[in-house]
Amino acid sequence: MATKQRPFHLVVFGASGFTGQFVTEEVAREQADPQGSSRLPWAVAGRSREKLQQVLERAAEKLGRPTLPSEVGIIICDISNPASLDEMAKQATVVLNCVGPYRFYGEPVVKACIENGTSCIDISGEPQFLELMYWKYHEKAAEKGVYIIGSSGFDSIPADMGVIYTRNKMNGTLTSVESFLTIQSGPEGLCIHDGTWKSAVYGLGNQSHLKKLRKEANLKPVPIVGPKLKRRWPGSYCKELNSYSIPFLGADVSVVKRTQRYLHENLEQSPVQYAAYVTVGGITSVIKLMFAGLFFLFFVKFGIGRQLLIKMDATSFTMTFFGQGYSQGFDPDNNKPNIRICTQVKGPEAGYVATPIAMVQAALTLLNDASDLPKAGGVFTPGAAFSRTKLIDRLNKRGIEFSVISSSEV
Repeated sequence: MATKQRPFHLVVFGASGFTGQFVTEEVAREQADPQGSSRLPWAVAGRSREKLQQVLERAAEKLGRPTLPSEVGIIICDISNPASLDEMAKQATVVLNCVGPYRFYGEPVVKACIENGTSCIDISGEPQFLELMYWKYHEKAAEKGVYIIGSSGFDSIPADMGVIYTRNKMNGTLTSVESFLTIQSGPEGLCIHDGTWKSAVYGLGNQSHLKKLRKEANLKPVPIVGPKLKRRWPGSYCKELNSYSIPFLGADVSVVKRTQRYLHENLEQSPVQYAAYVTVGGITSVIKLMFAGLFFLFFVKFGIGRQLLIKMDATSFTMTFFGQGYSQGFDPDNNKPNIRICTQVKGPEAGYVATPIAMVQAALTLLNDASDLPKAGGVFTPGAAFSRTKLIDRLNKRGIEFSVISSSEV
């Protein structure tokens, strides 16, 4: 990417929004870290110069950097004004798009970035938006040599990169993975990440559109290696974690499957089957969730219900991966898996600490690991874009930690 031709390497769009403020603070923190990469010229962008200035002043006060507001550029632009988006994109090498929900506001930014030769990263957890952007803009982005990378926050870097990490740590061929997300309660009680909740709310409310999109795509099935991964029933018990679980309603499954398809079709890697769950504790919690689920399914069909549900928020997390596969030379066609592995990704509060960390480190990886990215540009999942980069190492240094819990041959 031709960074020297642009005044700003990074531009945080929507910096005065709730999540955007934390992303702005994380960029400032990264730039101030003497152990981090060299300082890069960057800017914040949004509709109000006054609000953007206030965000920089709050970040300066929190980080103890009084000169910060004078060091960061300010770009005025509006999602409803395409010309202003073009002007923003022309000044940036990478845009960090924090303006959601993306199904309503994401496409104009993607379009402006591609047309102006700018790469873009977002933190969408909305499968319909993510998959639609791929089908509409992948070839155009490739022609321009730019990278459009979605779901680069808590949705879905821990899951997507966690599967890749698990594959890399297995001494053999990984064929299937189940992940279990455990949310650690904060001082205000147990809640759900706002972005994840929005994804679930809008995702379930628009499932028919996503099914139609996938039907029209008419993709060839990805081959299954080893036994087919059986889906667990809602409320099934995970003995390894001593907890009941329910299917995870976020974007992780969609994102991981798209990554595995890319790695299989473009890098000839053996595809990994994947299923995602959330731990919910004991049987009492399962019963409560059954009633809550009926409430959820009813309200997501109505706008007022969506507004009520979206008021939820999040806390810290642990994501545990149980994988199985085959040692080298072991035939998966005629044998059961003979290797098991357990890995974990642990991180701080998911919505407004882990998500900004993941997004900013993804952007820095895009800038600094260019030789390890896919050769051509395009619309990618995090795993497809970053599978050969140092993103996991960067995340480990910033408090999103990847580790092997156990690995054994059966």
